[in-house]
Amino acid sequence: MPTAERPKILVVDDREDTLFAMESALAPLGYPMDRANTGDDALKAVLRGGIALVLLDVLMPDVSGFEVAHYMARLEQTQDIPIMMITGAGQDPALAVRAFELGVADYVVKPVEPWVMRTKVRYLYETSARLRALRERLRTYENDENRPTASPEFAGSSLIRPA
Repeated sequence: MPTAERPKILVVDDREDTLFAMESALAPLGYPMDRANTGDDALKAVLRGGIALVLLDVLMPDVSGFEVAHYMARLEQTQDIPIMMITGAGQDPALAVRAFELGVADYVVKPVEPWVMRTKVRYLYETSARLRALRERLRTYENDENRPTASPEFAGSSLIRPA
């Protein structure tokens, strides 16, 4: 699949140096990337579509990473995009619990070793791609007018025999 057609990884952080570091760490993977400096810009990017994975800073001044994750979870268009939340707030179990309650795929504390970041991102990106492919196959199947349908005598019947 050409790079132009591949969904992007959205890297979200309010610090330019952190964005640069994450993009540099992920560059060897060869996935297309986009960036956002605010939670509001992140929401706009995911709503435009074409995003496979979001790397999301937890603490941002305008719209927090938690608010972005909460909003994405509520919308059908964005609820299946995996989110990796990344924080520089240190080991805080309460923040981690809150993130996982929002349905994030992973929660990482900075600093992150580049190879660990690449491994996690590769897994989430490829899993997201497989899910998209399965959904597309299902949509194609559901729209196929020539697919076999249940015959009237079996419609509504159970395959389990009563004892």
